[in-house]
This record gives sequence, structure tokens and C-alpha cells, in this order.
Amino acid sequence: MDLHPLGIMAGMPAGGHASSGYLVRDGEITLQLDAGPGTALRLGTVSPASLPDAVAITHLHSDHVYDLLPLGKLLLRRRIRRIDESADLELDESVPRTPLLVPRGATSVLESLAGLFPVTTHPLLDRAFDVAFAIHEYEPGETVAIGHLSVRFELLRHAAPNCGVRVESARASLVYTGDTGVTDALPILATGTGLLLSESTLRESDCSGHGHLSSRDAGRAAADAGAAELVLTHFSSTDPLQLEWHRERAAGEFGGPVRIADPGHRIPVVPTRKVSA
Repeated sequence: MDLHPLGIMAGMPAGGHASSGYLVRDGEITLQLDAGPGTALRLGTVSPASLPDAVAITHLHSDHVYDLLPLGKLLLRRRIRRIDESADLELDESVPRTPLLVPRGATSVLESLAGLFPVTTHPLLDRAFDVAFAIHEYEPGETVAIGHLSVRFELLRHAAPNCGVRVESARASLVYTGDTGVTDALPILATGTGLLLSESTLRESDCSGHGHLSSRDAGRAAADAGAAELVLTHFSSTDPLQLEWHRERAAGEFGGPVRIADPGHRIPVVPTRKVSA
């Protein structure tokens, strides 16, 4: 299992970096976690030969979901064809839709987004979500199979309902926080994982109730979970000195390896014992 960051920024893209989005590869399966602004463009630089086999969204904030529309358009191109130069577009039913795992209520939001940009000459091109994707609205606590991968969603603590994601194969596991404040649910979800991919947005612990982690909070969660490695992401600055500051603060709480997520660079996930839900 490998992690390939696409974007690491909280909020909008900055400093040449996209917002939140990550590829998890295990064998022949590639799962994309979140699709923030800029990640569709980054996808081609990380994975030029293929698009994701499935996509999972943690919550409906724009910095985690906005590039689902261009991603859907990319995937739609695989499912449409033109018989000849004068014919209209039609579906290629031999190409399957891509599973899209989203929070409850997301389907209507995504359809509204697609409807803002009509293509009147070829209405099929407007159907990025219902034609390109096979949408499944998951519930907190649910586990979904994507090929040989098990994808589990657990409710964490954020202003919008956010589910952390645990991705497991027979030999490895990765846990991604999405956005969350400090909660006992995070180390429980991440128990024994080979890699905890954690947001590290704040310099100090969140007292507002909005729901974000500081680097120290992320380090404590990794230590409490017994994770093998911690990777920090979802930053408010691209300044290398600021990023190193976050890494050092997390390392003060967690004795294992601590990395900064670096778009375009592969991070291998340490094989671990599978932990039952």
C-alpha cells in the first residue's frame, strides 16, 4: 500500500499546492480520498496512466470536494463515444461507472453544482455525476468494499459532519482524518494503523468548536493509536519553516516517524496486523 498526496492545503490552493486530496494504491486498486480544488490537475502528474478506481469524500466543505466536478468530467470521457462525425454522443455501457462514496445528502448538492454549467449542445456532458459515478451515500460506522480493500467511515468532530476513513488490505492499513477536532474516536479508528494521515491546520488546539487539529494534537492521536507512522497535511501555509515547525511539534508527542505530506512523492505504508472493527 502506498500514499500519493495530491494536495495539502486547508482552504483554497496556495503556493502552488492544491487543497486536500490523496491517492491510496494497493495492488491494482487506486482509491482517491477527497477532491479539493486543484487535485484534478495534480492527478495527471501523479498518475498519468490511470484515473482512480473509486473516490471517497470525508465531508462537504469546498476544500475537500470542489474538484469532484472536473474529476467527474474526466471520468465521463471514458464512458461516452461518437459513432461518426455527425452523430450525437452516446454511452459506452462496457465501461463501468466509478464508485463515489459520499456523506448522506451529498448527491443533491453535487447535481446542483453540475447544473450550474450546462452544455446545451451535448446534454450528456452535463451528467458528470450520475453517468461518470456510481454514487453511494454512506453512513457513519459503515464499511464499504472497493475490490480487495475495506473502507470504513467513522464520525469525527467538525463543523460539517466529517467521517475519518480507514482503508485496509490484508497486509496494511491507512487512516485519514479528513477534518476533525480532538476526539477519542480518532485514536480508536486509527488503532494499530501503518500510517495516520492527519490534518495539522492549527498552531494551537482548537477552542472554537469548529473542529481542527494542531500538530501536537495529531502527534498525541498517533501515539494513542499506536500508529506506525504519522503524516501531517491540511496546512494554512506552504512556508518550509512553518511546515518543519509543525513536524517538530508532532514529533514531540509521537515517537514514530513524522513526515510532511509532499505532493507527488510516494509514501509506502508499513505492513501491519489487520485490526477488527
